[in-house]
Amino acid sequence: MFLIYTISGIVLGSVYALTAVGYSIVYGVLELVNFAHGTIFMVGAYLMYILCTLLGVPLLPGAVIAVALTGAVGILYERIALRPLRLRNLPKFCFLICTIGISIVLENILFVTMGSEARLYPTLREGTYYSVLGVNLSFVQLLIMLVAVVLMAALVIFLKKSPLGMAMRATAQNRTATELMGISVDAIVSITFFLGSALAAVSGIFYCMAFRSVSTGIGAQITQKTFASTVLGGIGEIGGAVIGGLILGLTESYTSGYIGSEYRDVAAFIVLIAVLLIRPSGLLGKPAQKKV
Repeated sequence: MFLIYTISGIVLGSVYALTAVGYSIVYGVLELVNFAHGTIFMVGAYLMYILCTLLGVPLLPGAVIAVALTGAVGILYERIALRPLRLRNLPKFCFLICTIGISIVLENILFVTMGSEARLYPTLREGTYYSVLGVNLSFVQLLIMLVAVVLMAALVIFLKKSPLGMAMRATAQNRTATELMGISVDAIVSITFFLGSALAAVSGIFYCMAFRSVSTGIGAQITQKTFASTVLGGIGEIGGAVIGGLILGLTESYTSGYIGSEYRDVAAFIVLIAVLLIRPSGLLGKPAQKKV
């Protein structure tokens, strides 16, 4: 049973990690606490549901289109709502309040159009299981772990090696110097929001595939878990987001298995508080240095 709970926790933690990585990318470039990220997770999941279930698009093309459209939604709300605030150099709390408003607007649009009831979500190869170390895993569970590893490795290579990735890291360090080097900060920010939103869509699609349902309530749930994973690992650190997501997923799985599912959220946040008492900046976070 321990092995079963461990693998289930890794699957759940992979979803949290993918979402938290998208959140960390945006924070790393803009130092923005984006409370709309969990709602974007839900938007991506619903877009695939609409395409595949209501419009009859095959699953794989539907998933690709849904991820691309969700990335476009990220670019759109950054340009309409956040860029004007950034150009006016308003305080960070204005951005925070704006993302809360964006989250409420998007959630209510889906609530009005799709309703509040949970809907049966399409999945891949339902009923197909594989034995891994004596544990039967569904095709979707294996796919979640594989895709999470591939996407996170590809993201690290992209940020370290590609010109766009280096421009994103330069923008995170010093936006003024980046502009003086001839790099469009606005374009880099748009790319950052596209990547973050696309990763949220991928994790939202897999999450709903694994649990076979989608509802407007998942946005609020995943916002809490994403923020907790990011803070636990070290906000702004991609590696920290991965570790934080896996720790949170494993904690919830072990708690559900050995104590009770009603205590899973409590246990996860107890672990978060305990880690922050020892390392206030998170597991991989670095203490912020301020000039006096």
